[in-house]
Amino acid sequence: MEIGSSRISQTILAIRAEMPTSVAIGIRIRLISVSIENPITLFCFDKTIMSRKARNRLYGALCSLAVLAGILFLQACSPSEPIRLGFLGGLSGRFSDLGIDGRNGALLAVEMRNTNGGVNGRPIELVIRDDQQNAEAASEAVSQLIELKVSAVIGPMTSSMAAVVVPQVNKAQLVMLSPTVTASSLTGLDDYFFRVLAATTYFAKKSSDDHFQRLGLRKVAAIYDLRNAAYTESWLNDYQGSFTTHGGMLVKRIGFNSDQNTLFPDLARQLVETHADGILILANSVDAAMLIQHVRRLNASIPIATSEWAATERLIELGGRSVEGITTAQFLDRQSTQPSYIKFRKSFFERFGREPGFAGLTAFDAVNVILEGIEHQLAGQTLKQVLLTRKNFSGTQSPVVFDDFGDTLRETYLTTVANGSFVTLH
Repeated sequence: MEIGSSRISQTILAIRAEMPTSVAIGIRIRLISVSIENPITLFCFDKTIMSRKARNRLYGALCSLAVLAGILFLQACSPSEPIRLGFLGGLSGRFSDLGIDGRNGALLAVEMRNTNGGVNGRPIELVIRDDQQNAEAASEAVSQLIELKVSAVIGPMTSSMAAVVVPQVNKAQLVMLSPTVTASSLTGLDDYFFRVLAATTYFAKKSSDDHFQRLGLRKVAAIYDLRNAAYTESWLNDYQGSFTTHGGMLVKRIGFNSDQNTLFPDLARQLVETHADGILILANSVDAAMLIQHVRRLNASIPIATSEWAATERLIELGGRSVEGITTAQFLDRQSTQPSYIKFRKSFFERFGREPGFAGLTAFDAVNVILEGIEHQLAGQTLKQVLLTRKNFSGTQSPVVFDDFGDTLRETYLTTVANGSFVTLH
């Protein structure tokens, strides 16, 4: 691969310009090779009668040329500037299982791409930030990522944090692709926010259909976490609209703020006392497990369902036998036999020593979508333009297809917990 040939040619011309015409005619300078593989510059000149002054000027110019060639060689051999991607998610606190799983999926995608040469020869670097599920921390984290000039941000992992930081990335004209945010309020907007999952309207309807038809529920009591209200209220409103259309009724809506002082026994009692046919929980896996345990102590047989947010491995780890038989919506088909999923699952387990959850898979897909976009980005073209122009990107279990606003549809799966595992129903 030739390097700096135009600059070296200019130097050669400068040497010739300094020589008297009679001397320059008698000199043949040949650039034999300046390359990564053979970084040697060889100069040959015929013996010509010239003055000592002219000879000294010639050698001085040749030395300058050799120094220039050396500098250019060192520049060519220096490591390529990495492509930096930001990751934003809750890595501490009660929501950390979602953020940690997403971070691991993103890391795996970056490591696998770097093993295969990066993007156009450039390595990928993942800059990780913890939003702590706190508006101020999330805003500061995004400011840091903008200052570091990342090419895109993967995240956030909850809708409440997206509501905080999307205005920031819009102002900076920085693409943000969330692996897990589904709030309907972010749908249909011409902005820099993209996602690999559909809005809650689609998922909530599928769950309500199942609860009414398969489970035979007619009266449901719901409890939802107000700390992620952008997601839980959107999901519950969409569910209620669909469930009511079927002829069902939401007999109780209980909002609570998730923290270490949450009185789960009292909340469980309020749910059971509604005498509903079933209970719907919209909360993270930790709180959902706690609620289910307390509900089971009061009523061992009442049907319980959760939204996708709770559907991580931690729900089963913490819930134990109390979560057996519950119905939960999923973004991940754990029984899939697709080669791409089997490879991903194997690689994830080997790297992190545990099975991937839905956040790990969707974050893995999100990183690969961004890198595919960067790989095909043309001069003068923004990353947003690439994503909206190409539209269709590969995914581990299903393709990611953007509409004109960066929204997408993705299959969801209904599962039950049986013998300590999620089992797909349909």
